[in-house]
Amino acid sequence: MRRVVPASSKKDIGAFIDFQHDLYADDPNYVPELFIAQRDLLTPGKHPFHEHSDVQLFLAYDGDKIVGRIAAILNKNHNTFNNVNDGFFGFFDCINDAEVASMLFKEATAWLKQKGAVSIVGPTNFSTNETCGVLITGHDSPPVAMMPYNKAYYSTLLDNLNFQKKVDILAYHFGKSGYNDRVVNLQHALTERLRNRGITIRPVNKKNFNEEAAKIREVYNSAWDRNLGFVPMTKSEFDYLAKDMKMILDTDFCLVAEKDGKFIGFALAIPDINQVLIKIKRGRLLPLGLFKLLFGLKKVNGIRIITLGVIEEYRKAGIEACFYASIINAYRKKNFEYAEASWILEHNDLMNKAIQQINGVPYKRYRIFEKAI
Repeated sequence: MRRVVPASSKKDIGAFIDFQHDLYADDPNYVPELFIAQRDLLTPGKHPFHEHSDVQLFLAYDGDKIVGRIAAILNKNHNTFNNVNDGFFGFFDCINDAEVASMLFKEATAWLKQKGAVSIVGPTNFSTNETCGVLITGHDSPPVAMMPYNKAYYSTLLDNLNFQKKVDILAYHFGKSGYNDRVVNLQHALTERLRNRGITIRPVNKKNFNEEAAKIREVYNSAWDRNLGFVPMTKSEFDYLAKDMKMILDTDFCLVAEKDGKFIGFALAIPDINQVLIKIKRGRLLPLGLFKLLFGLKKVNGIRIITLGVIEEYRKAGIEACFYASIINAYRKKNFEYAEASWILEHNDLMNKAIQQINGVPYKRYRIFEKAI
């Protein structure tokens, strides 16, 4: 007998996380999330998202076997900021079965409708500040750090449930060579021009990390405020993320643009820790996963350019180009094999054009879906 039940206990949350490992057990491109990180993210009182918004997890069973999962998400900050009544879904995983998918979305939709939502959008885990989107093309390689991965049939399941495309988001690939050096060759002249305007670009100071992070949050919440689906991060949310980032941060790839002591731009690339996580069975750090993580980080030879933004009044001044040039130089110095720039909205012409000009190749496409309820 098939059924869908709410999941809220510690045991339920553990089963919710582990279902993904079982579903992808034979997929060589699947990268398990760290169990402890997923557990804290999904547990009220552990992650700051739960301080302002509501989440309900659901598990689908066929007899005693779990065959699907979904999270219904009411992101109250998103709705207030954007003046909408959206509901979201996330953490969707399912066997290739239309009935199971329908049952999961029926429960998630009913829960959201009861909360006053008039649409269901996703996947987002929990918002566009975290992993989001269904992988549409690019299933032939593992995801890089903090990017999603899913079975190729997911988009068909959603199409059959009458979901519509809301927007596509792109990931660009750079190889060891082949990128356009023009921006690097112009870096000195651009840096001088910025300096004449009182603007400097420098690595973040890890010794003064908390104060730097607070200034970066201001840039983040300002520079990305017109992105589709954007919601400002609270101080607690940003501090939570920054604490995790600090553990893997390489300051050669974490840059700020500053004028008169004020941060006006920020760029961040992180090591592709998925090279290590893919080897950690079921995301467990104990007993041997911790050693794999610590020693594996030293061998990582790829990065993900995760964030690059400038507040509006300083855009097109050359700051973005200097960020790219600095990251390319650090990438080259470390003799890395690849970089991914992600994610970029398909209609963000300025950013897409900038990446294509340095020969970034779009190689993965993700989709966010929506449906009225």
